[in-house]
Order: sequence, then structure tokens, then C-alpha cells
Amino acid sequence: MSTETAIESTANQNEAAEDILTDHSYDGIQEYDNPLPGWWMFLFWVSIFFSPVYYFWAHSGAEGRSIHDQYDNHMAAVFEQRFAKIGELTADRETIMFYMNEDPEWLAVGKVVYQANCVSCHGADGGGVVGPNLTDDHWKHVRNVEDIARVIEDGAANGAMPAWKTRLSHPNQIVLTAAYVASLRENPVAGKAAEGNKVEPWTK
Repeated sequence: MSTETAIESTANQNEAAEDILTDHSYDGIQEYDNPLPGWWMFLFWVSIFFSPVYYFWAHSGAEGRSIHDQYDNHMAAVFEQRFAKIGELTADRETIMFYMNEDPEWLAVGKVVYQANCVSCHGADGGGVVGPNLTDDHWKHVRNVEDIARVIEDGAANGAMPAWKTRLSHPNQIVLTAAYVASLRENPVAGKAAEGNKVEPWTK
């Protein structure tokens, strides 16, 4: 190969190299302008078209599609199975008093619900924090023991006490929590000062 031919070949190679380099560099580092793999581009465009479809499907507000709805549905099924033994409870005086006094196993379920949702306002021992003391004889929105379930279910004081009927997974949780709250009155603690009207002791 002549010198002239070698020089021409080298020039062609350099020109080819320049053709496949990008027109920018980072700290003197250049990169080749190679096309992306076909499978990568396929996935990219699929994701572009799929994303808005999924967004409107998952976040359209339709019931049961969000992760929160799926969790609530799952928990409802779990509690439905768990409460199959006792059926759906009625929030009346006889039922609340029975689980308060006669069934410590199910009363413990009410305690768990209380500890998970009520401690921040009423304290671990029921002595009251921002919410009223639940261990004394004075009550703000309760006149009889079944009113406890009503207040838990529907709330009170213009939302200061939130309604839990749409927050708990099963209606029995309200009844059992009412039974547990009623039982706190048997063990008064030195909590917040009395609020509301004095209520007669619960009667069976």
C-alpha cells in the first residue's frame, strides 16, 4: 500500500468516526451517536401511551380502583371472616354491656381499635389529652351507654370528634370499641378535669 493510499484510508476512517460522534462532550468526553435498541424504543413508546390510560383508570375516582380502596376491601374481608363467629352486632345497651362485662376476648378487640385510633385524643388510659376524660362520671355528648357507639359512629362537636363509620372496616369494631370505652369508667385516672354533665353509672 502506498503512502498516499494509507493517508487517504486514515482520513476516511477519521471522517467516519466523526460522523458517529455526538456534537457535544462532557469534560472532554465524547460519545457515539448510536441508535437505541429497538426493544428499548418499543417499551418507551408503549409506556408513553399506556401511562395516561392507566392514570385515568386508577385515579378516576371509581370505587375499588385506588390502593386505599383495595386495602379497605381486603381489611373488610378479613374482619368479615373474623366476626363470622359473633355475627353483626347491634349497638344497643344490652350488647354493649354484655361485651363490656362478659366477654374479655372480644372486649380486647375494642381495646386494640381504641389504641390504634383514639389514644392521640383521649390518652392510653382514657384520661384525656385534647379530647375529654373517659374515665370519670361526666360526659359531653353521652347520656347512656349506647350513646358511646353513636358518637363513635357519627362523631360530635362539629368534627372535633370525627365520625368513624367510614373509617373502620367493620361495624362490629364500633360496638366493641364502645364497650371498651364504657369499661374505662370503672378505673378512673387523674386526667383532664371533668367536662359535660354527670351521667348515672351504666346499668345492665
